[in-house]
Amino acid sequence: MNTLERTVEINGIELCTQTFGEPENPAALLVAGTSCSMDWWTPTFCTALAGKGFFVLRFDQRDTGRSSRDEPGHPTYSLTDLTLDAVHVLDGYGIDRAHWIGFSQGGWVSQLAALDHPDRVAALTLISTRPTSHGPADSDLPEVTTELLAAWEQTGEPDWDQPSAVVDYLVESERSLAANPFDEQAARDICSSCVTRSIDVRSAVTNHPIADQGPRWRGRLGEIAVPTVILHGDHDPLFPPPNATALAAEILGSRIQFLPVGHELPPRIHSLVIDAISSL
Repeated sequence: MNTLERTVEINGIELCTQTFGEPENPAALLVAGTSCSMDWWTPTFCTALAGKGFFVLRFDQRDTGRSSRDEPGHPTYSLTDLTLDAVHVLDGYGIDRAHWIGFSQGGWVSQLAALDHPDRVAALTLISTRPTSHGPADSDLPEVTTELLAAWEQTGEPDWDQPSAVVDYLVESERSLAANPFDEQAARDICSSCVTRSIDVRSAVTNHPIADQGPRWRGRLGEIAVPTVILHGDHDPLFPPPNATALAAEILGSRIQFLPVGHELPPRIHSLVIDAISSL
């Protein structure tokens, strides 16, 4: 069972949420990546995960979808605030603890939740992420690939007032992050839903990467004591695979699994991801 969208409001911040499955089941909180609305966790994925016995929650982070937004170029929040927002989503549903499933930046939020709010985290699935936030990689970690940097250099901003142009822009961004074969139709469906639902896609694209990242946490990862699985594309151009290996080395007892993708979550690997989540 999936529900209509519902707004959770805390301290003047409105977060748009949606659930799938039965409320009495163990909760699974999905946290999307940089600039990504809940649309990146597709209804098909959420329904399949709920079918494994989870009460699944997805939500729009600040500046994405139908949640509260700041003006482009002027984020008033930090990564720490985004983590607290996710905790408040659980509060809004009366949930004490959840299995946190974070993709990319959502993986940072999930790591911080396990460190700063350990009583709210039952398990972690960290997908396509690394142990540090936006900015230069640590000296022992590989940087973004040259091919992705070249793709970024060729990409200009779309006409933000033209929805079709914004969809095309987002699809090309997804293409640059993906491995072959790129599932363009699946990406276009997600991006079209995002543009249709969002108050201001420009705020999302602009603000998440420049928001205050807060203090480093890599040195604290040994404190995480919940079951953890790390999933990572073996052709990830944004966070090449040694980022995942380093993350696994920092979180004691974690398990790592590489998947045949880039920095993406296409339908062809949904069953692999859901099986890994369920294994915890």
